[in-house]
Amino acid sequence: MNYLHSRTLLFSVTALLLMTVGFVQSWNVALTILNLCLISAVMALGVNIQWGYAGLVNFGAMGFAALGGLAVVLIAAAPVEEAWRASSTQIMFCSVVTIAAASAYFVVTRLFVFTLASKKALAFFTIGIVVVSSITLMGPAIRKIESIDPSLYGYLGGLGLPVLLSWIAGPMLAAGAGWLIGKVALGLRLDYLAIATLGISEIVVTLLKNEDWLSRGVKNVVGLPRPVPFEIDLQRAEWFQHLAEIVSQPVDSFSSIFVKLCFAGLFVVVLALLMWLTESALHSPWGRMIRAVRDNEVAASAMGKDIKKVHLRIFVLGSAVIGLAGAMLVTLDGQFTPGAYQPLRFTFLVWIMVILGGSGNNWGSVLGGFFVWFFWVEAEPLGAWLIDILTLGIGEESALRQHLIHNAAQMRLIVMGLLLLFVMRFMPLGLLPEKIGKVS
Repeated sequence: MNYLHSRTLLFSVTALLLMTVGFVQSWNVALTILNLCLISAVMALGVNIQWGYAGLVNFGAMGFAALGGLAVVLIAAAPVEEAWRASSTQIMFCSVVTIAAASAYFVVTRLFVFTLASKKALAFFTIGIVVVSSITLMGPAIRKIESIDPSLYGYLGGLGLPVLLSWIAGPMLAAGAGWLIGKVALGLRLDYLAIATLGISEIVVTLLKNEDWLSRGVKNVVGLPRPVPFEIDLQRAEWFQHLAEIVSQPVDSFSSIFVKLCFAGLFVVVLALLMWLTESALHSPWGRMIRAVRDNEVAASAMGKDIKKVHLRIFVLGSAVIGLAGAMLVTLDGQFTPGAYQPLRFTFLVWIMVILGGSGNNWGSVLGGFFVWFFWVEAEPLGAWLIDILTLGIGEESALRQHLIHNAAQMRLIVMGLLLLFVMRFMPLGLLPEKIGKVS
């Protein structure tokens, strides 16, 4: 079976699995899984750009996804006018000082030649100016902001702009963070790079949990606007009531399905655009150069390629795609929950998607995103069903049976481990291995 036939078969199996959930459980559940699979596929594409294209180990996907989610709050949430009135002067002045200090550093380092030690001293001096201004100016402002009705607000809010603009701002925010992290960490060995990115992502999430003035911390930001109608608005609309009658569906359940279909349409457009861009880039001279750097840095350097610059660009690009996925997820949820960002869900599960699907292959990453997230969600009901059947012989009231059924959710960890072991044993390059050259 050639590559195209394998790809068609595997994606057909994925579609069949989702349709089975729709018929056996409900279409609401199937569409929920579909939307999360689409977002997972985008996130896996971002990691694949970094690891599959350039061999860069990024265990900080969680942090970039969180920054993408924060962008939804900053762009789409309604501004808290009282907080802005109480602190706008300090915030604006601190922002001006930070931008001026950073700009002065870059201008000076470009115009004059410094030794490495002098450049580091200048960088620490610039950071010191920013820290001192933040402590003296932002400290009192933050206390004012967090004291404004903390049960409902206690934060600045956002700009009140259309939420889809956050799908542009999220990648930009994550790309900026990726640039800063890359400038510091990309000179490290791969294992140190993995540890550094994981540590930095934990710092990002910890800041979001504790900086209430920015993101309400663990109190969460709820009620974020959506790019699709709300279910209650649809249920009140006459045209939608007529549509529900035509398809012979209850208005309340059909409104939920309709909203999920609208989200799925948006996510499919984003994923299709990303696939077109990434596939075009991968099979271009730029893509061949990236793979050449990945496979032999010494030879690529001898050919005049700036390895650090190439790595930085690819790291920033992958971070931006992960940030986009984070913005899409918060838009789907309608709330920003910093405490929900855990390494298992937002880093290591994404890595399993890339490895299982086939690192270096964009189609493989998308397939891995669908397969892994599907089994991650469905492992619990399937595990409960399997345990129920296997323990019928020991009695309905058996303590062992009840214990196993109540812990069926842990089956997803076993399923993921077995799935990964099976693929690595029999298909070590993934379900869709990287294909170099013309696909046939």
